[in-house]
Amino acid sequence: MQSSAETESSQPVTEEPPEIAALEDRLKRALADLDNYRKRSAKEVDRRVLENRESMLRDWLEALDSLDRALHMDPEGPAAPGLRAVLEQMESILARQGVTRTGEVGEQFDPERHEAVSVREDAEAPDRTIADVARSGYALGDRVLRPAQVVVSRAG
Repeated sequence: MQSSAETESSQPVTEEPPEIAALEDRLKRALADLDNYRKRSAKEVDRRVLENRESMLRDWLEALDSLDRALHMDPEGPAAPGLRAVLEQMESILARQGVTRTGEVGEQFDPERHEAVSVREDAEAPDRTIADVARSGYALGDRVLRPAQVVVSRAG
């Protein structure tokens, strides 16, 4: 004859207590929430890094513009060779960072990449092309860091 303890142990366990099922459910939900939090945090960090990088690059563009204006004021002055060297170095640094200049004369006007500061009638230039560049624009990949300020031609 079997004792009652042996009888209980030989019976298969078919159901777990409801408390254990509830705890397992809470654990699964907590793990899913943690995974979602990790993904959201990683996206937020990536977004902030990109914003800070673009902000720093825009600051460099202001310094680059200052050097460019100084060179245009006195292109043959005694400081011109040094200014050209610094300007080339800054442009090289920006190029290594993936920054490209936008807004060249003859290029088709694109309101997403260019800012029209004036319109000039020109019978020789194609309609809606860039006739002159007031300030160069720059892009980082397909994102515009700063639109080019341009004079747009209009067929006469």
